[in-house]
This record gives sequence, structure tokens and C-alpha cells, in this order.
Amino acid sequence: MNPFLPRVSAILLFALAFPALPAAAEDSFEIHIRDHRFHPDVVEVPAGRKLTLVVHNDGDDAEEFESTELNREKIVRPGRNIKVFLPPLEPGEYRFFGEFHADTAQGRIIAK
Repeated sequence: MNPFLPRVSAILLFALAFPALPAAAEDSFEIHIRDHRFHPDVVEVPAGRKLTLVVHNDGDDAEEFESTELNREKIVRPGRNIKVFLPPLEPGEYRFFGEFHADTAQGRIIAK
């Protein structure tokens, strides 16, 4: 008999006896683009948690969700949505804008 077999069996039994720990919870926030503006234009989020922004384009024109502070840039086609995944944020304010209509499509994420 292989002398390592009991050890391997014990490790395998231990691994199967304890289910995997759940992944860290992720908060999700929705933003809509209408009339070349973000709704809401201020999104309050908890600091220190992973985040998902779901950006819906309810308009007839493409828009780009962009934030230099968050290092994110994604085009949102009309009638479509995108997901923007963010790491845990430090408390503070993070600006985002629509590059195609930067004069009106502006918003802020406030991490508290």
C-alpha cells in the first residue's frame, strides 16, 4: 500500500467536508442615460466594498461612460446596458462623464 494514500484521502475528505466560502458581496447600482444626462447624476455607494455599476442607455444615441479617476471607459449603445466593475473605493468623490455629450452628461460617485 502506498504510504501517502491515507494522507491524500484525509486531505480530500477534509476538502469535501467544508464547502467553499462565499465570495465577498458586491453592491450593484443602476444609472440611466436619458437626454444626454445621467440619472441619477449622484450615486452614493459604501466605501470599501466591490461595486458594479449597471449603466442603461435609454436614449437614441450612443454614449460613453468614462471616468479618468476610476480608469474606466465604455461605450453604451442605444437601448443597451453595460456593467462597470469597480474595486473597493476609498471614501471620497469620483467624477464620471459621457464623452460624447460631456457638456451635459456628468455625474459623481460619492463613496462613504
